Amino acid sequence: MKVSTKISTLLNNLPTQPGCYIMKDETGKVIYVGKAINLRNRVRSYFHGITKLNPRTQRLVAKIEDIEWIIVDSELEALILEMNLIKRYRPHYNIRLKDDKRYPYIKVHWGDDFPKVSVTREMIQDGSRYYGPYTSVWAVHQTLDIVRRIFPYLTCDRVITGKDERACLYYDIKLCTAPCIGAIDKLAYRQMIDDLCQFLQGHSEPIVERLQNDMEIAADHLNYEKAATIRDQIKAIETVVEHQKVVSSDYVDSDVIAMARSNGESCVQVFFIRSGKLIGREYFMLEGTEETPDANVLAEFIKQFYDQAANLPNQVLLPEEVEEANIIRQWLNSKKPEQKIELRVPQNGSQQELVAMAAENAAQTLAVLKAQWENDSHRQEEALTELQTALEFSQPINRIECYDISNIQGTAAIGSMVVFEKGIPHKNLYRRFNIRTVNGPDDFASMEEVLIRRFNRWQAAQDLSQNLGKKPDPSFSVLPDLLIVDGGKGQLSRAISVLQRYNLSERVRLAGLAKQNEELFLPEKEQSLLLPRHSQAFYLIQRIRDEAHRFAISGHRNMRTKQGLASRLDAVHGIGPTRRRQLLTQFGSIDAIQNASIEELMAVPGITKKLAQQIKSQLE
Repeated sequence: MKVSTKISTLLNNLPTQPGCYIMKDETGKVIYVGKAINLRNRVRSYFHGITKLNPRTQRLVAKIEDIEWIIVDSELEALILEMNLIKRYRPHYNIRLKDDKRYPYIKVHWGDDFPKVSVTREMIQDGSRYYGPYTSVWAVHQTLDIVRRIFPYLTCDRVITGKDERACLYYDIKLCTAPCIGAIDKLAYRQMIDDLCQFLQGHSEPIVERLQNDMEIAADHLNYEKAATIRDQIKAIETVVEHQKVVSSDYVDSDVIAMARSNGESCVQVFFIRSGKLIGREYFMLEGTEETPDANVLAEFIKQFYDQAANLPNQVLLPEEVEEANIIRQWLNSKKPEQKIELRVPQNGSQQELVAMAAENAAQTLAVLKAQWENDSHRQEEALTELQTALEFSQPINRIECYDISNIQGTAAIGSMVVFEKGIPHKNLYRRFNIRTVNGPDDFASMEEVLIRRFNRWQAAQDLSQNLGKKPDPSFSVLPDLLIVDGGKGQLSRAISVLQRYNLSERVRLAGLAKQNEELFLPEKEQSLLLPRHSQAFYLIQRIRDEAHRFAISGHRNMRTKQGLASRLDAVHGIGPTRRRQLLTQFGSIDAIQNASIEELMAVPGITKKLAQQIKSQLE
């Protein structure tokens, strides 16, 4: 393989220290992130003996047009930096958790006097306790439904004084302990929440022992109502624990990890074993694993999973030794310095059986998921065929684009474009348009502006590919088979005029979707089209329209938030549009302006010391 002059120069100047390397393609997009003890040796190895590399790595090397690197002091720092860079860039050629959105966690607001329990997708250092991650919000709420019946925690927003005249309905149905009326004091409430935390970690025996003692004390003091409440709580805990399978006489808290692979798909199953009981399990799909050894895939999973995990076990049981086991072990122990965490590959006995059971579950999960994917694919094909028939299209429908407008009285107007290909949303192709030329709430004119800008970009992409040979933006360079505007005849007429302007009337089919009766309006058709209410085509159109609406609304909210923040500057006497723009250009955000010193603010042209002090005072 011939190496370009640029790459050759970079290879000759690579340092020999540990660090991370970042590989980019011709567009500047990060396509791979790696780490090395010796950057020069590791990066150069990609370009020497390329025929010995697996096909996926060969494809990576063929796309490399630039390489950057970051030097660190140790291999451990390189590992941590690599994980952060992969999380940030999600490079195509790295192994990644599939659909790696932020996973949901159970959050216990331990920093509050009377802690509540909530669901969150972000762990922050605010004194709270976190449990997870879970693979779905449904799984979190299912867990909380069980937990709340055992530990009736607060869910309201009352300020707890203990002096309210009456409690809410939840107290009557035993889903709240009512600290608002003083039915439970702060110490007892926090003890209950601590029990909840221990229960989530699978440590129920100490809770039951203490509750039995409390029940006996209450009975001895003839407080039979309290004793009965505690008895019911113990029974509820024991009922849950009965369904937790005892899988080990070893009471070491363990996670058991195993994997199944099929046709490029990889499914990792994690069993959570606490105090010898299987308290839960989750599965995770990985992408970018083709032609990669199992040991490497497992190593990448461990790093990404435990980077997000709220709690670490004492040991992790694995089906085989993983690459970089020592540095991974060092990293895990740095996250939990109070105890030693082991990575073990059991060879026999109950632990080896647990790994085999996890592997079997992973294989079953992958088989079920593949069946679901095939079923979904069949439904998508059915929906597109039904839609083609209903719209009387002669050609199959592959790409569908849908457009929506969101504003409040014409302010913060946003147009959204969503793209579905073969019935599947392609979010990387979604685009938003800030409405520039329309004043007031005119959705028709706003839609026209959005479509003109969209097809201007298509036209420019054709010229770019012909004249410069550069890769155009795939969001705009490909024409849709079907273009849907969210609205009725008015929106449709604007779309028709735009397509005529670009001579695309014969190449792009149009439809307007009215919200009220889910009617489709078509060019040159007097009567609207009503798809059968339980057809796959109807469900597909609904999904596409809802996605366009959601994407427009979220962009509209973001713009309103920015405008609201900017208005805080407008409230400062002496700050007009020009100085506001200068401040935001200089500092980038309201928070940065608020955190800037008086001297830093005065560095902006036209900002005097008095005005800088006014800005600080207003924002604070």
